[in-house]
Amino acid sequence: MRTLSVWVLSICCLAAQQAEPGKPKEPTESEKEEIASGTPIKSELVRKTCSPCHNVDDKLRMSRISWRRTTPEGWEHTIKRMVELNGLQIEPAVARDVLRYLANNLGLAPEEARKASFEAEKTMIDYHYPAKDVDEVCSKCHSLGRVVSQRRSKSEWELLIAMHRGYFPFSDFQAFRRMSPPQTEPGPDGRPPDNRHPMEKVLPLLAEGLPLRTAEWSAWSANMGAPKLQGRWMFRGYRPGRGTFYGETTIQAGGGEQEFVTDTKYVSAKTGETLTRRGRAILYTGFQWRGRSFEGAGKDGWREVMFLDRTQRELTGRWFTGGYNEIGMEVTMTRVGGDPAVAGLDVASLAAGGTHEVSIFGANFPAGLDAAAIDFGTGTTVKRVVNASADRVRVEVEVAKDAAAGPRDVSVAGAVRPAALALYDKIDAIKVAPVAGMARVGGIQYPKQLQQFEAVAYHNGADGKPNTDDDINLGPVSVAWSIEEFTATLDDNDKAFVGKIDDHGLFTPEVDGPNPNRRGSGNNTGDVWVIATYKAANGRTLRARAHLLVTVPLYVRYDQPEVAE
Repeated sequence: MRTLSVWVLSICCLAAQQAEPGKPKEPTESEKEEIASGTPIKSELVRKTCSPCHNVDDKLRMSRISWRRTTPEGWEHTIKRMVELNGLQIEPAVARDVLRYLANNLGLAPEEARKASFEAEKTMIDYHYPAKDVDEVCSKCHSLGRVVSQRRSKSEWELLIAMHRGYFPFSDFQAFRRMSPPQTEPGPDGRPPDNRHPMEKVLPLLAEGLPLRTAEWSAWSANMGAPKLQGRWMFRGYRPGRGTFYGETTIQAGGGEQEFVTDTKYVSAKTGETLTRRGRAILYTGFQWRGRSFEGAGKDGWREVMFLDRTQRELTGRWFTGGYNEIGMEVTMTRVGGDPAVAGLDVASLAAGGTHEVSIFGANFPAGLDAAAIDFGTGTTVKRVVNASADRVRVEVEVAKDAAAGPRDVSVAGAVRPAALALYDKIDAIKVAPVAGMARVGGIQYPKQLQQFEAVAYHNGADGKPNTDDDINLGPVSVAWSIEEFTATLDDNDKAFVGKIDDHGLFTPEVDGPNPNRRGSGNNTGDVWVIATYKAANGRTLRARAHLLVTVPLYVRYDQPEVAE
């Protein structure tokens, strides 16, 4: 059987030269401890597939592989790189089995995966790593989600940087090496300047902050089971620009281990439109849901990335589609038993001093509901039940003129939805979300990247001041959308060329150029303001804006949708 001599040698060479010509240096105690921390690979299929390049020792540890943990997407990225760069020949079915073993046995604990969920869910957020040096070095080339979704031993982090420098030599100049002259003046704190290269500063931070062995993984890997998810689940989804959706998902066992088939029927609270989706999913590492579902006979499936909570009663995450995964909805699925459950309402807020009809969505509502069984909180009175079914109740509710502004819980037959809506006496402001968006031209050689905006109303809260912690989010409001020039370059007239925004706040860019009708740049990129205009009930006109950058297609992409297949 092969040993880890090559692996040990690679570790030692990072620290020191050989003690004698032709003889590897004896590993130090810390290096021995690191070698011992590797995870045995008990799958014969994985060993057979990977051993042409990765050595196996007498403890079944495989070089490189045993000293790393990551998400299903992370392992798939690695397998693809082995195929594309190292000549690995592997059948798709074998690749899926290898991926599943690695994701299940060298994966992340729930607490670790949650911190990197935005990467798998393809959510655009402004994430910053706690250590500034890591933030600055790694974000030069890719999302920090790629970093925080991995755990490695110290030597593995060193070898990863060595791999970057070998495959991408320009990374030395872009991120890894100090290109300016050494500093000689003390810093603000009076200490001597730190003239190490950026990669030398980053390595100990990665090894300490994202280590191979953690208490979270030790606890989870010992406790990880095979959840039984079959049954009924209450569905709640929120899609920016389209509002909230409610319904039910039925999960059944699929054809393999921890594989599932889903049927979802849900309705738009805003329009009443009913939709159905059928899908398949795999549960990795005992909690990571990766699936794909289709609406009717449609060919373009939505990817599903969700996380199962420790009680095995709730799945939360994001379903998405689009050329850049930019279209999607936030989804929460709650296991349904025999008790009533409230999913939410068709409105996010109610004005004081009026009577409103409101629909309550949920599951297992009892027959014969009356107004006394429903409560909207202080300052409200449920006057009557308009109609009711097992999953929806429409009621007439009166809000007092002097009702205090703020969130209210809603209860139906003892089931409570915390902060289900907010009460208000006036709308003080609206804001456009996101405050900065990005779209990409396309449609000829590359897909277009759309950008969804929505306008959200706010009450200033008890202090009467805007943009403070007690501001009350009143939910999305219908507005008139328009585009205005953002003066980044004088007389470039971006507004006329970059694209259009529809009544739902969805911006669609123009085609990838060149555009013969545009002088100067010759393409359809540029900067504009996206403007939302709202007519308030008191006659006031409220306006808000967001910045939109319309840029070129993404020419090089790293994505791994197959984990959802």
